[in-house]
Amino acid sequence: MYNKMANTEERLQQLKAFDESKAGVKGLVDDGITKVPSIFMYKPEDPSAEDIPSFGNPTSQHQFSIPVVDLGDALAGRPAKVIQDIRWAAESVGLFHVVNHGIPKRLLEEMLEATRGFHELPREVKAEYYTRDPMRKVRYFSSYNLYQSRFATWRDSMFCDMAPEPLDPQELPLVCRDITMEYSEQVQKLGVTLFELLSQALGLKPDHLFGLDCEKEHLIISHYYPPCPEPELTIGTAKHKDGTFITLLLQDHIGGLQVLHENQWIDVLPVPGALIIISNDKFKSINHRVVAKKEGPRVSVGLFFQPAPSDNPSRLYEPIKELTCKENPPIYQTITTKEYFTELYKNSINEVPVLKALKL
Repeated sequence: MYNKMANTEERLQQLKAFDESKAGVKGLVDDGITKVPSIFMYKPEDPSAEDIPSFGNPTSQHQFSIPVVDLGDALAGRPAKVIQDIRWAAESVGLFHVVNHGIPKRLLEEMLEATRGFHELPREVKAEYYTRDPMRKVRYFSSYNLYQSRFATWRDSMFCDMAPEPLDPQELPLVCRDITMEYSEQVQKLGVTLFELLSQALGLKPDHLFGLDCEKEHLIISHYYPPCPEPELTIGTAKHKDGTFITLLLQDHIGGLQVLHENQWIDVLPVPGALIIISNDKFKSINHRVVAKKEGPRVSVGLFFQPAPSDNPSRLYEPIKELTCKENPPIYQTITTKEYFTELYKNSINEVPVLKALKL
């Protein structure tokens, strides 16, 4: 018992020292570490089911490729084929690339470069934004659940709360200020298009999902994954399912994202100019993770659409009535916005997918 308490206290001291440095994982790499610190040692709940193959390792491969959906016809007023493709991708996989989405390649490249630019600022400059205060609309940190999780993740993050209350651009670091605002505006428009296409793929009216206010809040979270000296011992992002309504992910050329399909981890290879869509049992919510790599840094930018917790906390959400019947009854309980986000936070700490906790 004493040894366990001593180990717990020692671990807490290590976590505090790392957190209070405000330098993130990049700070460790800049200091020249050659071994992964113990607080980053990956400890999956079921090691037998959670191997950590490196990106591109044949053991992580499977004869399957991530669907690519061309939005060109939909944007030109010919959505039928696109709706069919999205339906198949969302039902079968839960994740797909979109191309010809209308966002200039220049903007995608500049967003990735600005993200990299922020995370590579001098540590004393970044430290001004380092916080775990959930009321701050812009915050830089490493490992969201640092003190609650069994392991820290090998990445640094910047969180930007873009809506429903508009973000004052002056709150953003200068290095990524203008491009973040432009990117947010463009991807929000794409989100509206995707909501309409997903609605129609479900056999609903185009405005059905949008009318549920599931897009009221949108968040931009950029991740910076520094090169890791021992990638087999840690993880960039642990296995999880997104708790948001839909995720639009931009990743660079390094790779590292994997999805769990038919009990095998599959590399999501970067497609130049594409965005990755992760949809949330009619449309799948898929387990995914990011492995640590010796190459790097890897940069990604996720834009997450979800209901706004503070906008209407008592609003009820339930399985869509038009999609349920006697032969296909609801399998999830009715829940308020406030209750959902309480469950989401609680279950993220316990590493339980929130939808699993809400099953009837």
